Amino acid sequence: MTRVLITNDDGIEAPGLCALAEAAASAGFDVTVAAPATQSSGSSASIMAAEADGRIAVDRRTLSRLPGVPAFAVHGGPGLIALIAARGAFGDPADIVLSGVNHGANVGRAILHSGTVGAALTGALNGARAMAVSLDVGMNPEAFHWRTAAEAAIGLVPHLEEREIGAVMNVNVPNASEPRGVREASLAPFGIVHMTVSESDDRFVRLAVEELPNVPAPGSDATLLGDGWITVTGIDSITERPLGLNIG
Repeated sequence: MTRVLITNDDGIEAPGLCALAEAAASAGFDVTVAAPATQSSGSSASIMAAEADGRIAVDRRTLSRLPGVPAFAVHGGPGLIALIAARGAFGDPADIVLSGVNHGANVGRAILHSGTVGAALTGALNGARAMAVSLDVGMNPEAFHWRTAAEAAIGLVPHLEEREIGAVMNVNVPNASEPRGVREASLAPFGIVHMTVSESDDRFVRLAVEELPNVPAPGSDATLLGDGWITVTGIDSITERPLGLNIG
């Protein structure tokens, strides 16, 4: 049976995490849940953790809708969780890492900063196939279609399994009960929102989140997602790039 690790960066209590775990369990996978004890958005693939005497605290949890699924709240970020899971912290390493469902889209090259994507990349770098899944809830959603996103992710798992070990898919789902369908997409030049410095002096800096202007990049994840499509983008972890240096 395929072993699946479910993690996220929104924390163990997040509804998107539970929806994804439920969908994976219903599909017949051997599911383990391990997620941050607290919100860890924007942590990328950080392996920082709260330690005491060199130990990372882990709390065993019971998910109300999945009482038979092992669940752990880890006092560290999702990148760390994916790393220690690959080292056997929660039993045999997973064949597939599913990270999400994230509260908010992860599109464009801004995914560099995403803890959701960071967990997927870390899991893939350590011997699994992986998928990051996000729901485009926007700034003021009236409803959350977590199940739509979770079911879309599980539907894409067979395509992920056809790829080599180390493959990563970044999946974004419109916040709708019936998206238009699935489209493969390129990465937009930026994301949907960005951080700005709203106030600063020599004692503090205050940040704010702002939506970027809608400048369509045809075929990109941001554009297709905005048009109501589920987007799928294959992404790589750290790779080298020849520089062609002639030194010495």
